[in-house]
Amino acid sequence: MANRVIVITGANGGLGRALAQMFDSDGEHVVLLGRTLSKVAEVAAELSDRAMAAECDVTSPESVRAAFAAIATRHPKIDALINNAAIFEPFLIEEASDDQLMRGVLTNLLGPMLCSRAAIPVLNRGGHIINVSSESVALPFPHLLVYVSTKAGLERFAEGLHDELEDKGIRVSVMRAGQMFGPGSSAAMEPVAAGRFMEAAAARGLNLMQRGVTSYASAAAMFRNLVNLPPDMHVGQVAFRSRRPE
Repeated sequence: MANRVIVITGANGGLGRALAQMFDSDGEHVVLLGRTLSKVAEVAAELSDRAMAAECDVTSPESVRAAFAAIATRHPKIDALINNAAIFEPFLIEEASDDQLMRGVLTNLLGPMLCSRAAIPVLNRGGHIINVSSESVALPFPHLLVYVSTKAGLERFAEGLHDELEDKGIRVSVMRAGQMFGPGSSAAMEPVAAGRFMEAAAARGLNLMQRGVTSYASAAAMFRNLVNLPPDMHVGQVAFRSRRPE
């Protein structure tokens, strides 16, 4: 199953980095996309010579087009796109800045749309678009209205896009992920905002300090299962929650 071309957005750290490391170790050709080229290039340098890094701001149509044009110079066809790039930032809507609102919506929802649009013409038949969502869609998390709304929208987008692409033989799935952490975490929060978020979550019965936390590497293995689906099977959504180890 090796030698496939897998494009990963937000691959400079966290889950994206773990995905790149895993698929590279599986023998796949990994393309790491990130807003800052030096950061994704640093991760790619740790991998095999099959890995490729490209600059891509997923909120910019021009940047996305340029990134996929760069990919095409090395890989005319790809096998999978993982829409992983996202912004996780807790805040109250009444206190939100213009930038917080715009960045959240553009990165978490428009970004996957732009990247999917660019990927469709170069995806092999049997290819796969995987969108990373969050368990917060189904749980009463406070201070995350923009994040939750964009992830819920992403899930609906994935469902509709799968129907749209079925005749092309391209599958579209959602990975609804639980709480994750590990090396290269990109989910660092401003301390005051983090404290308010955790206090409000606890008031709703979500004690973040007591909930399980899955490692990025463990979560990455779930994506391998999706990418390795046999051609006569489709899984629309996979949901996992973290648990505390025994």
